[in-house]
Amino acid sequence: MYKLIAFDGDDTLWHNEPLFRQAHVQLREMLGHYVDPEQVDDRLYQAELANLSIYGYGVTGFTLSMIETAIELSDGKISAEDIHKLAETGKSMLRAPTRIIEGAEAVLRQYANHPKYKVVLITKGDLIAQQLKIERSGFEDLFDGIEIVSEKDSLTYRNIFGRYGVEAEEAIMIGNSMKSDVLPVLACGATAIHIPYEITWVHEMVDQTEIENASIITAESIAHVPQVIEKLEQEKTSGSMEHV
Repeated sequence: MYKLIAFDGDDTLWHNEPLFRQAHVQLREMLGHYVDPEQVDDRLYQAELANLSIYGYGVTGFTLSMIETAIELSDGKISAEDIHKLAETGKSMLRAPTRIIEGAEAVLRQYANHPKYKVVLITKGDLIAQQLKIERSGFEDLFDGIEIVSEKDSLTYRNIFGRYGVEAEEAIMIGNSMKSDVLPVLACGATAIHIPYEITWVHEMVDQTEIENASIITAESIAHVPQVIEKLEQEKTSGSMEHV
C-alpha cells in the first residue's frame, strides 16, 4: 500500500506560469521596434537554457535572461530605463500573491495528519521564492515535509523517498509536468499522477515518443486526485490478494 503522497507546488497547488507569460509579453512589446516577436521568443528561450546551470529555475534566472535578451537583440541600444523596468518586473513576480488552484486546499486537508500517509511537498526553483510562495499559500502546516530542490530527476526522488523511510513503490507523486513530476518518478519505480495545466513552459515539454510507452495516470484536476488514489489503492489490494 502507499505510504507517501508527494505534491508539486508550481501550477499544481498554485498558479505560477501565467506570471512568466505576462512578463514574456511585456518583453516582446518592449523589443517590438528592434526585432520580430519570434526572435524575442527564440532568444529568450536560448538564454534561459544557457542560464539554467548557473541560476537554476525561477524568477531570478528568468529576469536576468530577459535583460540579457533585451541587450543582445537591441545591439546594446536598450535604455537604462527599460532595463530597470525588466528588473522591476522580476521583483513584482517575486512579490505576487500565491494564487491557489481551485480544489488544492481541500485535497491537502484531506490527507494532512492522515494516519496512513506522509504528505510531502516536492518543488523546484529559487529557494527564497519557493519559501515565500509556501508561506503565502498557508499550506506549510499541512505537510509532513517540504523539499525544495534544484532539479527533479530519478535520483532526487529516490533520495527523498528514502529520507522519509519509504520505498519508491510506496510513493505517489502528483504534478503538472511530464518532464519533472511524472517521467522521472516512473523511472525510479514510484507512481505518478499527472494533472494537466493550461500553460506549459517550453523547457518542461517532452516529445510524444517519451510518453508513448509510459503508463501515464491522469487526473482531470487536483480535485479528482483522491478518487484516483483510491482506485490505485484498490488495484494494489486486488493485485496483492491475487498473489496470496
